[in-house]
Amino acid sequence: MEIGRTVLIADADEASRSGLARLLRGAGYRVVQCDTGDGALEIARSTEPSAVILEVPLPNVSGYEVCHVLKSELGGQVPVVFVSGTRTEAYDRVAGLLLGADDYLVKPYSPGELLARLTNLVRRSRSRVAAGGRRLTKREHEVLDLLGDGLRPDDIARRLFISPKTVATHVEHILRKFDVNSKTEAVAVAYRDGILRPR
Repeated sequence: MEIGRTVLIADADEASRSGLARLLRGAGYRVVQCDTGDGALEIARSTEPSAVILEVPLPNVSGYEVCHVLKSELGGQVPVVFVSGTRTEAYDRVAGLLLGADDYLVKPYSPGELLARLTNLVRRSRSRVAAGGRRLTKREHEVLDLLGDGLRPDDIARRLFISPKTVATHVEHILRKFDVNSKTEAVAVAYRDGILRPR
């Protein structure tokens, strides 16, 4: 396994979260943790982790809602796994999977099984991203489109009803995916490769 892949754990139960973090670190993952749903969204948007592991009940924003938002914003690039000790019935698992989760385990889980499932999801996700090359999320494409129209980041933030900081984060992701150093270069590459089309 490649050292340095980052997994976000969101679980209000500190003991459960810490135990899972130790397991993942022992397997070579970097781990970031939080205990609220809104914290999970903020961290996921700013770091683009390799995977996200969620408990369902979370303060402020439920794990189900976090999954729904991440899948709508990041698509299939970031696998989402529910690991729940409270929502353990078949219909709970079905609900999580219908919201777009890539897997659903219940506590207590087998450490080996969790690691195997997570490793496979991360590997498949990386393969999809590599095959897609410059695949952008829906939001990144919206930001790029508005950059192509000549809008400044503050104007983009107002147009998309997001914060300037969030715009800056999306721009950083676009620059990294395009392997360029400026917004102007990114727009030029997007036109050259047909990602953006002249209006």
